[in-house]
Amino acid sequence: MDILVANSTVLIGMAVVFGLFMAWGIGANDVANAMGTSVGSGALTFKQAVIIAAVFECAGAVLAGGEVTKTIRKGIVDVSSLGSTPELLVYGMLASLLAAGIWLMLATRMGWPVSTTHSIVGAIVGFGAVGIGMEAVMWGKVGTIALSWVTSPLLAGVIAFALFRSIQKLIIDTEDPLEKAKKYVPFYIFLVGFIMAMVTLLKGLKHVGVKFPFEQNMLYATIIGIIVALIGTVMIKRLKFTKKEDKKFHYTNMEKIFGVLMIFTAIAMAFAHGSNDVANAIGPVAAVYGVVSSAGEIVAKSATPIWILMLGGVGIVIGLATYGHKVIATVGSGITELTPSRGFAATLGAATTVVVASGTGLPISTTHTLVGAVLGVGLARGIGALNIGVIQTIFLSWIVTLPAGAILSILFFFFFKGAFS
Repeated sequence: MDILVANSTVLIGMAVVFGLFMAWGIGANDVANAMGTSVGSGALTFKQAVIIAAVFECAGAVLAGGEVTKTIRKGIVDVSSLGSTPELLVYGMLASLLAAGIWLMLATRMGWPVSTTHSIVGAIVGFGAVGIGMEAVMWGKVGTIALSWVTSPLLAGVIAFALFRSIQKLIIDTEDPLEKAKKYVPFYIFLVGFIMAMVTLLKGLKHVGVKFPFEQNMLYATIIGIIVALIGTVMIKRLKFTKKEDKKFHYTNMEKIFGVLMIFTAIAMAFAHGSNDVANAIGPVAAVYGVVSSAGEIVAKSATPIWILMLGGVGIVIGLATYGHKVIATVGSGITELTPSRGFAATLGAATTVVVASGTGLPISTTHTLVGAVLGVGLARGIGALNIGVIQTIFLSWIVTLPAGAILSILFFFFFKGAFS
């Protein structure tokens, strides 16, 4: 404990730097794939995506990113045995942040969309197993996380496939796709508003201790859906259509309408992501801050200071702006060619999966969900529309993420332990 008191400033300073680095990695990798469908489909420019992310990722992080952060993220490691050596937890959390940050940087450099949740989970498992003991790791929890590799992309893929099939049947494969788009797109906009409101009500607001009964959530989400649909309808009426544009590509005017829809999905995805995944960067920072500032006392819950939430939000935006283009290229055009209508089906498929998962308590990864949804849209157009080589590389990078985070974390854990003791 004396070590913590003597080095408190250095340890908190390191936690802030490593937390910022991890948040940067989340922005470069995770947010990039949340925005990949919008940019890849041409509905938004990269600059517009960065502005939307800057506003709504930060809003999600600060408003719904967690007033109370459990000291240990997601109950992966049991710390009850650490009574007399709380500094081990501090070294472990610092090692986890640095390990996950480095892995995210390497994956982003290669253009691989990997899971930030799994990066930090792998890192915490690594230091927990070696630094505290194998029995301290809650292996059941790790098993469920591994299971989500299959369940989340599969569910999102099925929903996105069904959504895009409905767009093909109702709009694309008709005699007048433009008129049909004007007729049906407001209903899809309602669906976006409804689903995204449900994401926020179920997944986001629980962090700030706001919890409504399920029926009340449904009512609020329906009202929000209707308001969003009305705004979208006004925006569609302002669009200008010319027959000349349809000569080159028969669906140009129709895709303009879906472009409006993609703006809504991008905004909502950014907010939901900020509220949910910022914890991967700031959870360990809050843990270190809690232990060091209480001179070694490991409390069950610690209030997260607003500056730590801000740190996560700012780091995420910087990551997207400076290095997000690589993963955006993979998700937006590498897996399959996206247009606004295809991008919409993928984003809404992913968001719906997040809602279903939070309702059923299924562990989920935004990355895996989005990639699965993009695959579903590609399959709806036929297997030939998919880039199998890119898909194989992505799947391989998912498998490597947990062990990569764990190995790096173990190395850094022993380095910090040796450096401070």
